[in-house]
Amino acid sequence: MTWSILARDPTTGTLGAAVASRFFAVGGLCIHVEGGVAALATQALVNPMYAVHAMPRLRAGEDAAAVLQSLVAPDPVRDQRQFHILDAAGRIAQHTGRDCVTWAGHVRGHDVSVAGNMLAAQGVVQATLEGYLRATGSMAERLLSAMEAGEAAGGDKRGKQSAGLKICTADPYPDLDIRSDDHPDPLADLRRLHRISLERYAVFRRFLPGRDNPWGEANRAVIDAAIARDGVAPT
Repeated sequence: MTWSILARDPTTGTLGAAVASRFFAVGGLCIHVEGGVAALATQALVNPMYAVHAMPRLRAGEDAAAVLQSLVAPDPVRDQRQFHILDAAGRIAQHTGRDCVTWAGHVRGHDVSVAGNMLAAQGVVQATLEGYLRATGSMAERLLSAMEAGEAAGGDKRGKQSAGLKICTADPYPDLDIRSDDHPDPLADLRRLHRISLERYAVFRRFLPGRDNPWGEANRAVIDAAIARDGVAPT
């Protein structure tokens, strides 16, 4: 029912995921990201429990391939599931069940995994991968460019409805988590939301409590000065 991309920045350790589908609120079920741990996506006949069971084990350092195999193997509906993982060490594991609706499959590159089903053609996942590899800018910008390339190659063969994007660097909660749940052009709507996030939110997020600062910054003058200096004016 969808296609998704998982990516890792080897310099910063940032992990990100993006997804799009002709399905309501796809970002709420399919993509999961935790800083310093992994990004993963469960789709086709989606099994959200894969993420529930996988993340604690990935957090404990288990190999992505072993985690994926242990969850998929006993699942009686595995042939209709799609599941891929990219962990904080850059290890990738992928599964596309043989009964997923065509076109269905997955590709990978260094620090990037793409998987999809119910797609217009095999070229959708390849275009998404290549779009990410040639893109520049922030993780969000590269993921958006990748998904737009996949959409240009045909995307979900049923059309468009929703999309989501999630990015984590160091913390268990996201740096950015945006969704377009029901929209005629959800990837364009994600672009809009990302631009809005740069005005204030992206700067404010830097001052929240996290692994490197358990209490965060409470001085509003410091925060407001940073927003005034670093915030991106609306276009």
